[in-house]
Amino acid sequence: MTRNKLKSSLGILVLSFTLGACSLPKLAQSPDPLQTPDTFAVATVNNFPADTQNTGLLNWRQFFKDSNLIALIDTAFQHNQELSIILQEIAIERNDIQAKKGEYLPFVNIGAGAGVDKSGSYTRNGAVEHSLEVKPGTPFPDPVPDFLLNAQVSWELDIWKKLRNAKQAQVMRYLSSQEGKNFMVTNLVSEIASSYYELLSLDQQLKILKQNIAIQENALAIVRLQKMAGTVTELAVLRFEAEVLKNQSKQYIIQQEVYEAENRINFLVGRFPQTVARDSSSFQHSFTDSIHAGIPSQLLMNRPDIRQAEFDVAASKLDVKVAKAKFYPNLSIHAGTGYQAFNARYLFTSPQSLMYSAAGELMAPLINRKALKADYLNANSRQIKAVYNYQKAVLNGFIEVSNQLSNLNNLNRSYALKNKQVEALTKSISISSTLFKSAHADYMEVLLTQRDALEAKMELVELKKQQLQSVVRMYQVLGGGWTN
Repeated sequence: MTRNKLKSSLGILVLSFTLGACSLPKLAQSPDPLQTPDTFAVATVNNFPADTQNTGLLNWRQFFKDSNLIALIDTAFQHNQELSIILQEIAIERNDIQAKKGEYLPFVNIGAGAGVDKSGSYTRNGAVEHSLEVKPGTPFPDPVPDFLLNAQVSWELDIWKKLRNAKQAQVMRYLSSQEGKNFMVTNLVSEIASSYYELLSLDQQLKILKQNIAIQENALAIVRLQKMAGTVTELAVLRFEAEVLKNQSKQYIIQQEVYEAENRINFLVGRFPQTVARDSSSFQHSFTDSIHAGIPSQLLMNRPDIRQAEFDVAASKLDVKVAKAKFYPNLSIHAGTGYQAFNARYLFTSPQSLMYSAAGELMAPLINRKALKADYLNANSRQIKAVYNYQKAVLNGFIEVSNQLSNLNNLNRSYALKNKQVEALTKSISISSTLFKSAHADYMEVLLTQRDALEAKMELVELKKQQLQSVVRMYQVLGGGWTN
């Protein structure tokens, strides 16, 4: 009879295993792999070096030459709050790996306890206890104390690698969080550098504005003398005064922009408002080295956001395996040993007080597996989502590099032409002033020439700032800035 029951139990387990293995829900098809181009076409069109040399592989200390900027970035690495938050999140992910690892190792618990139990006299246990004697003439105690000291072991055998895959998936998420931190670092370095060059450009604009005000004040003094001599009218004096006042007013607008730019940098480096150390004279001479975009395949290795998406795909694939393994039987082993007695004097008496237990358990889901199926399908959907996110990251990276290559090329050309315009207008200021003094030019010609020159110089500084920020952005989109 016992043998027949054993055969029936084994038959049920085999049936449940077969149903679990053969009735898994169908999964959706994963998207096809994304094929990246071999080269950046825009790099060839715009005459950028088409080779494997990649500026993004440079350490940021080698890429940036300004010692003040390097000091700011160093300070940000130590005090930026957002970076500190991400580092704590990484620590959490690392601790979760240890938690997952512990799930497939045996659990050993040790414990001690004491209690008392009173059974009714007219019950089976009570009747038995009242009929016993510990020793001849010594009745069984009533109520019955209970003292226990034991150790217990439980272990789920990871037959289908469910627990190991869960631990490996957590490792992938930890690596993903590391790349997320690297991506944040590239953005932080880029943002500090861009804000720094904006600050230098504002310094240059303020300097140009003050120089122009000095020129206009000199012209105003000449116009006033000419009015006294009767060669010009009050209108000319008022027009020059208005122009001087307009530019003097603009100084305070730029000074406020300088103050806010400094505090943007102070926030990024994690400190309270203070003056940002800088050398504005280096503004026109920054980044003389050429940019090397390398080849698209290097983006897959160097850009942290792409690598992060790649680790997310790996983790999601393991999650599918974990969800699938939940349909299969689990084999668990439970064992325990220790000492148990109703009197503390007998607690360590062997073998009378020695107790032990051992059991094996094989369990498999059979009926109502909707939750497992939903978990399995969700794991698959998350895997497909991760693949699409990876493709999106690759496509976005390629487009960002192409855009910046084109942008940098057009800014270089625009800057060269604007520089020639500034040179021409600077000469025209001197010529118009000379002609005005000799009464060969109208005061409006002098005024408009000075205004055009000021606008052109301001635009030239703005173009230079955009150039520098475009180079910084180019370094960022190539994956540079996270290696220290």
